Amino acid sequence: MSLTDRPDDDALHGFSFRRDQFQQIVEDVLTMARALGTSDAGVEVSEGSGLSVSVRKGEVEHVERNRDKSVGVSVYLGQRRGNASTSDFSRTALEQTVRAAYDIARFTAEDPAAGLPEADDLATEAEAAMDLDLFHPWALDAEEAAHLARRAEAAALAVDRRITNSDGGSVSAQQSHFWAGNSRGFRGGYASSRHALSVSPIAGKGNDMQRDYWYTSMRNALELASPEAVGRYAAERALSRLKARQLPTGEAPVLFESTLAAGLLGAYVQGTSGGALYRQASFLQDSLGQRVWADHIDIHEDPHERRGKGSAPFDDEGVRTRARRVVDAGVVQGYFLSSYSARKLGMQTTGHAGGSQNLRLTSRLTRPGDHLEEMLRKLGRGLFVTELMGQGVNYVTGDYSRGAAGYWVEGGRIAYPVHEITIASNLRDMLRGIVAVGADVYTTGAKTMGSVLVDRMKIAGT
Repeated sequence: MSLTDRPDDDALHGFSFRRDQFQQIVEDVLTMARALGTSDAGVEVSEGSGLSVSVRKGEVEHVERNRDKSVGVSVYLGQRRGNASTSDFSRTALEQTVRAAYDIARFTAEDPAAGLPEADDLATEAEAAMDLDLFHPWALDAEEAAHLARRAEAAALAVDRRITNSDGGSVSAQQSHFWAGNSRGFRGGYASSRHALSVSPIAGKGNDMQRDYWYTSMRNALELASPEAVGRYAAERALSRLKARQLPTGEAPVLFESTLAAGLLGAYVQGTSGGALYRQASFLQDSLGQRVWADHIDIHEDPHERRGKGSAPFDDEGVRTRARRVVDAGVVQGYFLSSYSARKLGMQTTGHAGGSQNLRLTSRLTRPGDHLEEMLRKLGRGLFVTELMGQGVNYVTGDYSRGAAGYWVEGGRIAYPVHEITIASNLRDMLRGIVAVGADVYTTGAKTMGSVLVDRMKIAGT
């Protein structure tokens, strides 16, 4: 279901404003900006709503309903830019907001890179109207949400008597829609949704207590895993961490669980994003055309994947999005650039104002049978990481140091759980040192990949 196909049904899906009302606001604001003598202007009007409910030990802890709306305006006086926003959709408020953006631009220094995207880069009407099946509203009330959260928590507590407590279960249903336009002819917008269910059980007692969690998140609630499946798996994860030990300090290969491996891909995106590059604050400076990953690694991006969590027919500036090969045989094929960062670098926008879109990392060495058991066999003797803590990543130098927990592996089999350790290396060495990627593929946010085996990292323990 798409609001592109049914523009008059917005109110039926829990929104207060219709598509045609948003369209009128955009046209009115652009007219106001022209009347002030601006050389260019862009505007986006949006609305979001949702419900979040959490329970703990069967009792409702909180119920939160959110509803917000906004109009954001950017105006240009040559190469001077001003921005302003408001949550008041009255004509008077809109006029005041446009005037505020105009006044900011008047007193802002000129920036040679400032300006709307080039007209040729903007999505056409047909491209902007592409239906990617992103909107699946969930008619959920607080009582039903609490019931689902209780089912997940109850399933976790029923797995084993060693599941002694719970940090609770939660359910969230969120949806939003927007319409945007600019003075260079772009018009477009769409509705989207995202729903989730999670639970966090606690195993053990006294000095041997361990907590873990699991979740499911989809655009369509019908595709969520069942509360019972989420609860049972979360409990099994918590139980497997009981009697965890520390490790002696040393070096060893490290296998990142697929849910955590996406963090390596996220670090790469950060390092090859325009903002970090033009500020010369990236460990991957001047990496275009260079081998940064192991030579068996490919990364593909598909912004038009149906129901994808990173899918979009155009970026935050209205620039058309395209599928592309980001990394080929370990070699960087392209950066992640907005119009502004592209101009700063003397390059062309890649349609990434707002970030990356549905990245998939694969290895040319991966076989269909390379699931977790096989990846543990490839690890042989080393550390299998299932939890990372802290923010110890320096994107300027690439230095990497994170608190970790997981399992020590001997002979390709899990020997015992470990905790209170730190793993460290440099991201450049880690990306080049990937020796295998699993077939145990998992999608975390808009990044999809299997578990990742890095040849060697420092482990700080006792």
